[in-house]
Amino acid sequence: MLRKIIKIDENRCNGCGACAAACHEGAIEIIDGKAVLTREDYCDGLGDCLPECPTVAISFEEREAPAYNEAAVLAAKQKVSPAGCPGTQGRQMASSEVKDAPSYIPAGVSRLGQWPCQIKLAPVNAPYFNGARLLIAADCTAYAYANIHEDFMKGKVTLIGCPKLDFVDYSEKLTEIIRKNDIRNVTILRMEVPCCGGIEAAVKKALQESGKLIPWQTITVSIDGNILDD
Repeated sequence: MLRKIIKIDENRCNGCGACAAACHEGAIEIIDGKAVLTREDYCDGLGDCLPECPTVAISFEEREAPAYNEAAVLAAKQKVSPAGCPGTQGRQMASSEVKDAPSYIPAGVSRLGQWPCQIKLAPVNAPYFNGARLLIAADCTAYAYANIHEDFMKGKVTLIGCPKLDFVDYSEKLTEIIRKNDIRNVTILRMEVPCCGGIEAAVKKALQESGKLIPWQTITVSIDGNILDD
């Protein structure tokens, strides 16, 4: 049927997730750092998402699209918690102080400074990236290295991933993050196992293709939780 429905300009979208949070029907998701209208039949065409978009990436268009399926929307809402999926809602945590953690925060608390932290879910642009020290860590490092929060995550923006399990090349996403933000330096935290070379290679490629000269280092963790010398 011909009806009014939203249109998302991928080039303008910065992946902040504000539109996904504003969409009460759950029609929008953040995929690879961009807002995507994943369910056209969930979009009621009222445009609650439009005023929330900081980059004016959302507009209306009239085109052929499935009819709004209110019954399906209500059924989907019953399957999820009232707060929705936090994976699409960007957030900076004051308790960690991304750039400089204050002295009054005791040891043993989380040093994760922002959400989301998965590379696949992270936006390309976000306020916490400006002036950030970036930690790009392989998933397993958090389990192998006991003091990762204090020794590596404190004072940094942390992004995690595993290219072997995600079956993706992170380099394109990381290139855009580095290119579009004022990143001070990058630390790569990987495991000693060969498959972790994928995340290191992706970061190195991103640094090269960003066109910026940014200090970086690679730190390798052994499977028994020790830091290996270069």
